[in-house]
Formats: sequence, structure tokens, C-alpha cells
Amino acid sequence: MVGMPRTLSTSNMVTPGSLGPPHPEPTDGEQAGQPLLDGAPSSASLDTLIEQLVPKADYYPEKAYIFTFLLSSRLFIEPQELLARVCHLCIEQQQLDKPVLDKAQVRKFGPKLLQLLAEWTETFPRDFQEESTISHLKDVVGRIAPCDEAYRKRMHQLLQALHQKLAALGQGPESLLGTDKPISYRNKPPASIHRELLSICSDPYTLAQQLTHIELERLQHIGPEEFVQAFVNKDPLASTKLSKKKQRAQVIEFFIDVARECFNIGNFNSLMAIISGMNMSPVSRLKKTWAKVKTAKFFILEHQMDPTGNFCNYRTALRGAAHRSLTAHSSREKIVIPFFSLLIKDIYFLNEGCANRLPNGHINFEKFLELAKQVGEFITWKQVECPFEQDPSITHYLHTAPIFSEDGLYLASYESESPENQTEKERWKSLRSSILGKT
Repeated sequence: MVGMPRTLSTSNMVTPGSLGPPHPEPTDGEQAGQPLLDGAPSSASLDTLIEQLVPKADYYPEKAYIFTFLLSSRLFIEPQELLARVCHLCIEQQQLDKPVLDKAQVRKFGPKLLQLLAEWTETFPRDFQEESTISHLKDVVGRIAPCDEAYRKRMHQLLQALHQKLAALGQGPESLLGTDKPISYRNKPPASIHRELLSICSDPYTLAQQLTHIELERLQHIGPEEFVQAFVNKDPLASTKLSKKKQRAQVIEFFIDVARECFNIGNFNSLMAIISGMNMSPVSRLKKTWAKVKTAKFFILEHQMDPTGNFCNYRTALRGAAHRSLTAHSSREKIVIPFFSLLIKDIYFLNEGCANRLPNGHINFEKFLELAKQVGEFITWKQVECPFEQDPSITHYLHTAPIFSEDGLYLASYESESPENQTEKERWKSLRSSILGKT
């Protein structure tokens, strides 16, 4: 199968001149304007853009155009309707509804049609979940099959690959948003969780690698279209103190080392998760614990992920990791896992900050080229195979470890280091009453 995402490096998608084929002539007085890239109009009507997607015997759209248009078109037309229109245009232009076909012409057109369908089903498999879309595929390929039996076999392979891809997607997280929910503190105190983790994995480098395994695994289930469409078991107080200050400090230092290795790997999402966790009030208020922590390394990492200047330090580090990935000689150097929330925010504001249509009604294709650039980079990054050997015991623990509510964390924090003022004392009393049923 001809795959798309692996070709979508930044240079492939935005280098001037990369979109080569001539686009259709403007219709109904349409002014396509100065092309942003060769063959890619900065704006055009939806009909014109669909025309440019449709292959012909002597024409095939550039991969970058296919990805950009298929990604953004769903803002204006349902994927099922778009496929129906594409198939209709193919039938009309190639006269596939005639009793007698021009076999020589069809043999030039057929491979291009199958390539487009292969790229579409490979990159956006969720567009083909409805039976009606499969019917369109079978219909248009069935019309060219009499000219070459290999077309029918190719179609069968395409549908098999699509079925496998949809089955795999059905086993993963449902969307970008995830489904994790905090649990009650009463179920399992954080102290026992820390002890379990350190008994399973005491090496921060290994834990960072296993976190990277999980991040890459979860990224596999995120389709590019989602960026556009998305616009504990123990009695309470049995051992609620988070162990001794020295042990708490060791846990914090351990995770600082994990975070540093995540940075070195290029796993910025896990890095930010660890830094954010340490900066939560229930953790940051543990002054006696932090006094025993060697914080120099933590402050360096905090600086890298500082939100000042729209995360300018992080963006510089991300660009460095992206460049390293493009020139990498080893799979380890190819890893780039962006800070996911900021990626979503950037894409959201790109969408909100620019109009989808211009005053003349044309689609603002220049905007969607930039959107495709950002999503295309992500698709390339998520396809990297994790080079680290997986440790099932560690990844199982990380998958199943509970997530604590803010109230649960505060209660554990107050049990570890007593409330320091009246506000904290009142909150502690309220939490003990509501969570633990104590007065």
C-alpha cells in the first residue's frame, strides 16, 4: 500500500515548488489569486479544490496537497460526501459509465485512482467506517476492473488493510481527550503507590524510556482528522503519611531524574506532566521535604518548560529535537513527543485566528497549508517506533496506577506536613470529614 504520512516532513509540505501540478481553471468568474506554492492556490472554491484532488490519466495530485485538502475539507463537506463527489467525477471524466471503455486510457488512470484511495484509507481510515463509503470504493473500482483484473485484487488488499487499521484503532483511546478520571484518596494512598513504583523500577532512565513507550503507543490512536474535528485499595489513615521526609525527597529527586531523561529523549509530554505534578500545591507546599531535595536540576527543567513568552524556551527545544529527528542516524534520535496540550492550543488558535473562507466565499487554502504543516509534523513523529526494550511490569504499573483527585492529594499533603495556617487547617478538617468520614 502506498502510505502517506512517512512522506510528510516539513520540507516536503511547505518547500516552495513542492506542489507541482496545475490546478483547474477558475470557474464562474473565480479569481484563484497568486498561488501560495506552485499549483496550490492561496484560495479557491470548494469545487476547484475537489477538482484538483481528482486524478486523471496524465495527472496525479501531490501528496502534500492530498493530505492538506483531506485534512481541512471536513470543515466544509462530510468525508462520505467528498468521496461520493470524487468517485462521481472519476466516472464522469473517464466515461466509466459507458458500455465500452477505452482500455488504454483506463489503464493509465486506474493505478492513479487506486493510489489516491490507498493514501486516503491509510491516512484517514475513520472516513471509511460507514458502509456507504465502502460501496463507493467498490463501485468505482468495479467499473475499471474489466480493463485489468489486478485492480480488483488491489482493491481487496486495500480493504483488508483498512479493516485491520480500523480494528486496531477500535482498541485504543477513543479521542484526543482521553478518559482518565481521578479516584478517591480513600482507595489507595499515594505513599503506597510510590513504594510500589520504586520497587518495580528504581532507575529513572528506565522509567523515562517506559513512559516514552506509553506516550508513543497512545499517539498511535490519534488520527490527524481529530485535530480538526475536536475544534486506591487500602483503609484510610492506615498509613496516610507519605513516608518520611528523606524518603519523600528521594522520590522527588527520582522523578526529577526521570524528567531530565525525558527531556534528553525528546519526550516533552511526560516531562511537562512531571513538572506540572511537582508544581501542584499539595506537593509544592511540602517545604520541609523540598529542603532536602537537590533542586538545581529541577530548576533547569522548569526553565525549559517556562510558559513565559508563549513557551519560547520549550519551542526552541522542540525545534532542536525536530531537527535532530530529521537528520537522525538512530531510532532513538528520531523521537519527538510534543507537549500535547500546547500543540492542541496552537492548532486551536490557528483555526480561530484565521477565517476559513475569504470575503469572496473562497476557501482560505493558505491557512490550511499551515494547519497541514503542523499536523503533518505530528503524524511523522508519532510513527517512530520506540527503540527501548519494553518492560511489561513497569508499563503495566504505569497504565493501571490510579489518578488522584486534588482533594485526595491535599489530604495526603496535610498528613505529611501539618497545615501551616488557619485556612489550611480548616481545609484539612473539611477533607477529613468529607473523604474519610472523620470529624
